[in-house]
Amino acid sequence: MESRSFSTLLNTEDLITLFVFFLCWWGYAFYALYSSNRRPCLVSVLHQFRLAWMSRLLRRDNRIADASVMANLERSSLFFASSSLLIIAGLFTAFNYSEKALGILSDFYFLAPMSQQEWELKIIVLVVIFSYAFFTFTWSVRQYNFCSVLVGSAPLATERGVEDSERELYAMHMAKICSLAANQFNYGLRAYYFAMAFCGWFLGPYFCMAASIIVVGVLYRREFRSKTFRTLSRGLVIKSHAS
Repeated sequence: MESRSFSTLLNTEDLITLFVFFLCWWGYAFYALYSSNRRPCLVSVLHQFRLAWMSRLLRRDNRIADASVMANLERSSLFFASSSLLIIAGLFTAFNYSEKALGILSDFYFLAPMSQQEWELKIIVLVVIFSYAFFTFTWSVRQYNFCSVLVGSAPLATERGVEDSERELYAMHMAKICSLAANQFNYGLRAYYFAMAFCGWFLGPYFCMAASIIVVGVLYRREFRSKTFRTLSRGLVIKSHAS
């Protein structure tokens, strides 16, 4: 097969598609991170609930339920990390059977024609996306492990010699680590969303660009405008009045 450089492998339309795809992904990631520090959203509201959780944890000696919740959160990250490995293995299989896959896809008249090199390039990009998701999920698992260690070493409610200010500071650290783990889990899920959008490129570049914009709209609505966010916000107000 005659090798071609990256610039000649993709035409202008494909390069624009790649630009729009990564602009939507990284642009939204930057916007969500920036906005979470300046306006209420799922990330900021859930951090307040985690802070309340850790503060109450330090007031009781029986923490079996807390350890169970932490284990459930960790299992969610482990599930997606193992799923990412399975998807990567399947993508490598599709890479090795490029000619056969292209022969099957050629029977669908509505699909945009592509060369074997273009097919392999798209598979490689998907491998990179799911590799990123794997690393974010595994880092989330490790951070939940760190949080479990903090829970295990937390001072008991009946323990003497620990000031209230020290307990409050400890609760803040535990909540921060738990929120960092949850954020990594969120980044991994976001990679899955945009991987689905990238699959639209197999139908054509316009499908990929449209799917990327739709994913941004879905993520924005769920993190900033969803009913879940409004319900959690009302719960946060009730909690503050109760305290």
